[in-house]
Amino acid sequence: MAALLRGLLAGASRGLEAQRLESTRVLRGARHNTVERAIRPIALRRKNHLFAGSDGGTARWAVVASLLATAKLNDVEPFAYLKDVLERLSNGYPMSRLDDLLPWNWASPVAAAA
Repeated sequence: MAALLRGLLAGASRGLEAQRLESTRVLRGARHNTVERAIRPIALRRKNHLFAGSDGGTARWAVVASLLATAKLNDVEPFAYLKDVLERLSNGYPMSRLDDLLPWNWASPVAAAA
């Protein structure tokens, strides 16, 4: 009887260990997939933007990409942000107030009017 109980406990213990290992593997995989999904667009852009045309084009693209990433980090919709900032600049926005146009200071004209 004792041998039977020992065998059952050993089997249950092996089963629990196998489930723990499988759970760990699945969670680790999920964590890696999340990270991979997050960095994939960066890697694709980096590869695609090797063809910016010139060193100057590459530098300008780096500025635009940095603004887009900063806008996203500040919960600002990138297209609306760039559209508004470029419109303001082309309409003679004062250079002394450029800090107001940085993504963390920017206020959507729609939100400002409300």
